[in-house]
Amino acid sequence: MSTTDAPLRSIFFLSDRTGITAETLGATLLTQFDESQFKQSTLPFINSDEKARTALEYIEHMGRTTGLKPIVFSTTVSDSVRHILRSGNVLFMDLFDSFLPPLEAELETKSSHLEGRAHGIADKDVYESRIEAMNYALTHDDGVGEQGYGDAHVILVAPSRCGKTPVCIYLAMQHGIYAANYPLAEEDFEGRRLPSALAPHKDKLYGLCISADRLHQIRSARRRGSRYADVGQVSYELRQAEQLYKRHGIPFSDTTNKSIEEIATLIMEDKHLRRRSF
Repeated sequence: MSTTDAPLRSIFFLSDRTGITAETLGATLLTQFDESQFKQSTLPFINSDEKARTALEYIEHMGRTTGLKPIVFSTTVSDSVRHILRSGNVLFMDLFDSFLPPLEAELETKSSHLEGRAHGIADKDVYESRIEAMNYALTHDDGVGEQGYGDAHVILVAPSRCGKTPVCIYLAMQHGIYAANYPLAEEDFEGRRLPSALAPHKDKLYGLCISADRLHQIRSARRRGSRYADVGQVSYELRQAEQLYKRHGIPFSDTTNKSIEEIATLIMEDKHLRRRSF
């Protein structure tokens, strides 16, 4: 059997709630291996013994089908659910098994074992601040709402399709940051000054750039064969944007090989922004 025909090992992210924490934990560990050999699935809301048994049956079935023992990353709080999952023919890796016992020993107290605490609304003010930041990002997207730039913590600037919007939404949702974004167009490069909407907020600006090949691919998926996606046009806009950043002392990052999380972290570090939510 060739390498391309080899079965993929099944990876399961399992949780009593959304599975986001299990995905983050597992995916981070898997980056240290060849991820093309894995088939990843998320099983959320496994919060009862019955659901655990059903999930385990499916997971073991996938193991028998591939001939490879499945790997399960779990963040379920229930002792009985973890006991059921651990009994299967799987490699079971659980966040709470690994870290709660030493924490309980050090703190000399038992943990609450309450489900959903990681992503629940533990603090109403914090939750509402994230919602407000999300609303801000959506109403100040793609150059809209320039009159509200005074409330921004950061304003992302870049040519179209360099990743401004997803980064703004991530900053709002994960960190409560008020992030606006402004698309640099060809007319913005004609003069040596900053666009009038941005000039009063120079200290809040952060630039993004990307490789010309990658931006060409992204724009072609949207408007194939157009001037907008033309390699020459793309290269011109990126070159002019970088010159603008350097001319006005605007910090910037290349997003070509970076995840949204990495870009957001760089922005927060460079702009000295502090997380406003948990």
